[in-house]
Amino acid sequence: MEQLTTAVQGAIALVARLLLAAIFVLSAVANKIPQFQATAAYMASEGVPNPKFALFGAIGLLLLGGLCVVLGAWTRIGAAFLLVFLLAATYYFHDFWTVADAGQRQLQTIQFMKNMAISGGLLSLIAFGGGPWSIDGWIASKREEAESGAGAKPRVTAKPAERG
Repeated sequence: MEQLTTAVQGAIALVARLLLAAIFVLSAVANKIPQFQATAAYMASEGVPNPKFALFGAIGLLLLGGLCVVLGAWTRIGAAFLLVFLLAATYYFHDFWTVADAGQRQLQTIQFMKNMAISGGLLSLIAFGGGPWSIDGWIASKREEAESGAGAKPRVTAKPAERG
């Protein structure tokens, strides 16, 4: 029964990681990289300091963080990268508290809350890791096996008097 539980948890954690990472990786690959100049100009109009440098950093966070989360390798670090990006993007681009138009304020409030919900998912990854179906999970299981001695061949050592 424990193996079934682990398999179900692994599958759910994998799907969750893929769903969380998709928005970030696609944002970099389909938007920010091919439209670098336009994105940097938009960032400048929103008050982002040194927008081209910030965009290079954002793309790095998106790609490295997204890849780590998808693979489940250094999952916590990757999720932290994505969280840093998301919090900065939310502050600069979804600052509903500065919008005068009621319709735009509502739209930005929704975007802000969506980003906060995604932040919650990333915080879960930081807290609990990538799950059993991740590279991190595989490494942890191998470490547990090694520490418990499971599958290890017993070592034969000579007694002190028998050593030559």
